[in-house]
Amino acid sequence: MACSSPLSLYPHPQVGLRNQSLQSLALTCVVQFAPLPGLNCQRVRFRNIVRFRSFVIKVSSSVEGTRPRPVGSRRIYRQSQAHAALSSAPMKQIANVVGPFAVLVAVTFVIWKLVEKLLVPVPKPLKSSTVEGQLPSQGLKWSFAAGTNLMSQLGAKIERQSKYKLNEFARELRSFPSVDMSGRNFGDEGLFFLAESLAFNQTAEEVSFAANGITAAGLRAFDGVLQSNITLKTLDLSGNLVGDEGAKCLCDILANNSSIEKLQLNSADLGDAGAKAIAEMLKKNSSLRVLELNNNMIEYSGFSSLAGALLENNSIRNIHLNGNYGGALGANALAKALESNKLLRELHLHGNSIGDEGIRSLMAGLSAHKGKLTLLDIGNNSLTSKGAFHVAEYVKKSRSLLWLNLYMNDIGDEGAGKIAAALKENRSITTLDLGGNNIHADGVNAVAQVFKENLIITTLELSYNPIGPDGAKALAEVLKFHGNIKTLKLGWCQIGAKGAEFIADALKYNTTISILDLRANGLRDEGAQCLARSLKVVNEALTSLDLGFNEIRDDGAFAIAQALKSNDDVAVTSLNIASNFLTKFGQGALADARDHVLEMTQKEINIFF
Repeated sequence: MACSSPLSLYPHPQVGLRNQSLQSLALTCVVQFAPLPGLNCQRVRFRNIVRFRSFVIKVSSSVEGTRPRPVGSRRIYRQSQAHAALSSAPMKQIANVVGPFAVLVAVTFVIWKLVEKLLVPVPKPLKSSTVEGQLPSQGLKWSFAAGTNLMSQLGAKIERQSKYKLNEFARELRSFPSVDMSGRNFGDEGLFFLAESLAFNQTAEEVSFAANGITAAGLRAFDGVLQSNITLKTLDLSGNLVGDEGAKCLCDILANNSSIEKLQLNSADLGDAGAKAIAEMLKKNSSLRVLELNNNMIEYSGFSSLAGALLENNSIRNIHLNGNYGGALGANALAKALESNKLLRELHLHGNSIGDEGIRSLMAGLSAHKGKLTLLDIGNNSLTSKGAFHVAEYVKKSRSLLWLNLYMNDIGDEGAGKIAAALKENRSITTLDLGGNNIHADGVNAVAQVFKENLIITTLELSYNPIGPDGAKALAEVLKFHGNIKTLKLGWCQIGAKGAEFIADALKYNTTISILDLRANGLRDEGAQCLARSLKVVNEALTSLDLGFNEIRDDGAFAIAQALKSNDDVAVTSLNIASNFLTKFGQGALADARDHVLEMTQKEINIFF
């Protein structure tokens, strides 16, 4: 029989309290238990006193047949489903789920804190309270203006380091004839400090202040300095965004300078206004020989101003205007000036979008040119076979031109044929650059035929033309016994292993080619082995061989290494085989061959992996 056992917390003679004054605050709780074997029921009463110091619990029980103590009007709360206490089983299930998760979170937090301490250094507190809350300076701060010494101890230390460095630079200016201070980032204030070392300087002849964060304001440091310096010959301010205002300031100073012969203002953010200021300076300056204005933003107006200056200037020999925006109109303006200028020797107009019409005007001006132009760079100007025709007409007449650059145009086979026909009549050009002109086998064949008669050309650049194996064959057959080519560049020409075989066969007989560039032609092991067989033959001319980017593996490397070992008279001093698929075995074989040649012949071969 089930019975209920009240847990009594009311005053009871069996519960002794140390604090009797709290007996009136008693609560009674009755919990129903399941019957136990051998017992009818048990009554357990607890007396809980609110805000008590301590209490003693005694248990009373009633056995069947014994009269239970009357409860009277006392409130007894029996356990029901609505007010049931939490059993231990659900609590264990909750603990089993929450426990591991809590441990995981704690461990993750500890690891994260450890990693944070290892990877993120804690900045050291500044000793001075005046800089609290400020970020530390990065690098050296080149500052000598008034008030800049009112700094923290850290700022003062940086200031001392800056002054120390600048004092070192100043000593260099006073000690060496050629000083390169490019990329030091000392800015305008640093230039004001260093400019004083150039005044009355009788040592420094070439100085580069390129890429130092100098602006138009900093160029005022040269005022009064360059006028008094009679030693400085070359001044490089490239990579400083001085702009048109800086150009005006500098030109006002250089108008009366009598020593500087070379001025470099490449990538200086110059526009037409800056070019106009330079043109006005050229009309007054009589010492400047070389002017570099590459990679600026000079357009037709600026070209026109410079062309006008060339009509009056009697000193400029080389003018560099690569990477500007002259266009056809700019070329036309220069052409008119060139008709009267007798002193210009080099004209660099690479990357100006001149086009066929612009080149027609330019070549007409050069044909009427009374001087002796030796170098003409008109690469990357969107020229086609029509433009090549105008160039060819000028080449036929020129007796002074030594270097012709048509790199990265689109003259094709037809244009190459026109240039080749002109070269048969020209006897001055030594360097010809036709790279990147979409020339195929037919165009190369036309150029190759020139070398049967022309012994003047020594450098031929044909890279980035899809000449293929047939083009390599046409060129190799002529160069085997003709021409005077010393530098041959055929990189990225798609000649493959078959083309390499033709070139290798020509090397067995050719006695002039010293530098051979065959990069990125897909030669693989087969092509490398063909070249290796040629290296076994005595060739006293070939000194540099470039085989980079050719998918050559160990077998090709073994063949080349064996060829180097077997030829005691090998003349090769430089072998580039980088960016291929060699393992340590192929590299080891080549290194062993290099050591063998050094030991046997005392000749050193530089091998680039």
